[in-house]
Amino acid sequence: MNDMPTTTEQKQKLAYASMENPTYVAGRRSFFKYRELGVTDATNGRMRAQVTSATQGMGEPTGWHYHVCEQQFVYMLKGWVDLEFEDGTKVRLKAGESLMIPGGTRHNETATADELELLEISVPAEFKTVPCDPPSA
Repeated sequence: MNDMPTTTEQKQKLAYASMENPTYVAGRRSFFKYRELGVTDATNGRMRAQVTSATQGMGEPTGWHYHVCEQQFVYMLKGWVDLEFEDGTKVRLKAGESLMIPGGTRHNETATADELELLEISVPAEFKTVPCDPPSA
């Protein structure tokens, strides 16, 4: 800790999230529950961290889309989710596995376990989801 913190680091603060007093926020999907971990406020919007959970499987694919952001990082805590990507890659992300999705990467979530829980981190905190056409064969 000999280095002087940068201006950006000075503006950030400690974030602590407790299960005793969880904060839930609205999210992109109505069938998921989103627990905000306080990182958005602590980083002045530079990063977001949420735990997403569901107690019923996804009824149908989300549809092809991409996110306007630098990146998303997903760590699967419980259950699984199936994803397909514009380059043809298909992934079943299972508990204990992680995935980093660069911003702008077209993808589609096609199925989930009945119960799931995942940690999602995005940079920056605010990003848009943009529906798009599926990639050509």
